[in-house]
Amino acid sequence: MLFNSNQMSEIVHLHDKHFERFISESRIQKAVDQLAKSIYEDIGSDEIPLFVGILNGSFIFAADFVRAYPGDSEISFIKLASYAGMDSTGKVKQLLGLSEDIKDRTVIILEDIIDTGNTLSKIYDTFEKLPVKELKLATLFFKPDVFTKALHIDYIGISIPDKFIVGYGLDYDGLGRNLKDIYQIKENIMKNIVIFGPPGAGKGTQAARLKEHYQLVHISTGDVFRANIKEKTDLGMLAKHYIDKGDLVPDEVTIDMLKAEVEKNPEAKGFLFDGFPRTEKQALALDAFLQAKGTMINAMIALEVPEDELVRRLLERGKISGRTDDQDASKIRYRFKEYERKTAVLKDYYQKQGKYFGINGLGDISEITQLLKEVIDQF
Repeated sequence: MLFNSNQMSEIVHLHDKHFERFISESRIQKAVDQLAKSIYEDIGSDEIPLFVGILNGSFIFAADFVRAYPGDSEISFIKLASYAGMDSTGKVKQLLGLSEDIKDRTVIILEDIIDTGNTLSKIYDTFEKLPVKELKLATLFFKPDVFTKALHIDYIGISIPDKFIVGYGLDYDGLGRNLKDIYQIKENIMKNIVIFGPPGAGKGTQAARLKEHYQLVHISTGDVFRANIKEKTDLGMLAKHYIDKGDLVPDEVTIDMLKAEVEKNPEAKGFLFDGFPRTEKQALALDAFLQAKGTMINAMIALEVPEDELVRRLLERGKISGRTDDQDASKIRYRFKEYERKTAVLKDYYQKQGKYFGINGLGDISEITQLLKEVIDQF
């Protein structure tokens, strides 16, 4: 998982899926409290009911429910176990865990979520054959669109659409149970890629190809700087001062420019960041900015090219473009030193998140593009 589950993160990443925050912790607790109150009002204070939680998902709900229940009660947990070779399908479900005496008692089954009702039907059929006084069903979440059984559900906390959810005890392949909020699967995930490398590595060339293929918005730090410089904005003039000296532009200036570019494209399918971030501070700022918008960086792909080759490329570019920062070999090498000094830490930053990919930037342009696509297609 990419984000701290103790924070109100808008997006979490579990295994190969992304989930967006759907139901807040406070709303969940209100639903639990209301369920407990409603059941207590129906049963009364003269009887001690037995609540039965269905493992694994209901353990958090059941614990919170019992704490919220105003009267005395008992709780037990059961689980369905599968065995091979017992019937024509090769599997049969059997209840495990119930040891309490349930004769002539009111039993309330506590489910975390009811969708089709298939599992619940097996549990209900088993309990109906037992000598209980009364059997009731309570569920925190209910998906009415896919419920296929004739069972009567006595208590429903929150009805939800038919989307896969995690959190509050519910999991995706073992992960996500500890999330305090409920998250639903995010279907239209933005692809946000950082294409990385020193000046002359070919970021602009490759970004143009990737932009077209994946329908991403290409945000080039260089292009943004030049546009601001041409328009003589305050940020542009400040950036020009550093560029002319061969220095990297300060983080605050770069961040403000890039945020403005993202805000111009609210309907984008994703962004391709070219030349940004260049420092850990910028990377942290970008993560926070994207997280607030419910998205994240998927990968940082670095084009790796030897320094001598880079110098040759930039000097050639300087003859065509007229850019003063590309016409002096000493300034170019100084930029490389600044680049290495300030940006090498980013490799560690993204590696820790499992997002760093190094690509050989030498060779045919189309071959390099294919290598980049193989990385991006993983997402």
